[in-house]
Amino acid sequence: MQEQFGQKNQSFEFTGSGWEYFKIWIVNLLLTIVTLGIYSAWAKVRRLQYFYRNTRLDGGSFDFHGTPQAILKGRLIAFGLLIGYNAAFEYDPMIGLGVAALLALVMPWLLMRSLRFKLYNSSYRGLRFGFAGSTGDSYRAFLLYPLLAMFTLYLLAPLAHQRIKRYQFDNSRFGNASFSFGAPVKGFYILYLSSLAVMLGSVLLAVALAMMMGSGAAGAAGIISGLMLAGPFIMLVMLVAMLVVGSLFSAYMQNLVWGSTTLGPHRIFSHVSARRLLWVRVSNFIGIVLTLGLFMPFAAVRMARLQIEAMGLAVSGDLSGFVADQQLNATAAGEETAEMFDVDISF
Repeated sequence: MQEQFGQKNQSFEFTGSGWEYFKIWIVNLLLTIVTLGIYSAWAKVRRLQYFYRNTRLDGGSFDFHGTPQAILKGRLIAFGLLIGYNAAFEYDPMIGLGVAALLALVMPWLLMRSLRFKLYNSSYRGLRFGFAGSTGDSYRAFLLYPLLAMFTLYLLAPLAHQRIKRYQFDNSRFGNASFSFGAPVKGFYILYLSSLAVMLGSVLLAVALAMMMGSGAAGAAGIISGLMLAGPFIMLVMLVAMLVVGSLFSAYMQNLVWGSTTLGPHRIFSHVSARRLLWVRVSNFIGIVLTLGLFMPFAAVRMARLQIEAMGLAVSGDLSGFVADQQLNATAAGEETAEMFDVDISF
């Protein structure tokens, strides 16, 4: 814990272990297979509770209170929509387009309900989070801006991403204290454009290598020959580039989003290392391949520890007093009923 400019930096801790989670994971996997997927809703609750309860801040832990029945309901809705969508396209493409339009119209409402479910059923030191986003704003965030991005050949994709995050964070709360999101659109564009530049550079490098390897032959035949000879090496270059760019993007996006968020008078910070994230991803992949998938729970714990312990809260004043005040205010105002937030469509 460090003190800066009158603030105390409280870092998040993750206390879970790979072996502990392996026991939960293997039971979840076997029961999900035996029940033809029905148990997956119960498996998700056990998984979330394990990761929430092993995430700590200033001596207090988080918890997840969602019910498997609500998650199963959401999955049945999502599965039914998917079946209807595929069946409609098989029957008649025009009907399929109509069903797709209907799904686009209902999806923002379902996503808004899902956000409410997740936050209402999450707590810290016994006090619940909440989500107050309106239906109209959900349609702007999840439908209008993505459509604008698509119709502009994704030139507005960073703007759409920023608007979605702003909708999620600006409408989230802890007790009666609101979160506030301040990441500028410029930051999203810088991240997107720099990632695109690295990928384009990798493509140009791969093409240049192919041309060099085919330089012994003349014209187009030389290029084609080079491409055939350098094919495996080019694929390796592109794979490495995607891993590097993906790690850079994920790390800097987490730092941008969480580092631009406040909760009441407190500021959240995030300092994920892209290099460490790349190492964890590569070593996790190798471990999963070598163990035929049995390393997956250990990989999940390693990734959670990296991302969670890179974050913290710059506390203004006393965090315990802040939480106590929110608990008092929440009790006085009365909590919403869980029946209002009974759908979770995510997997």
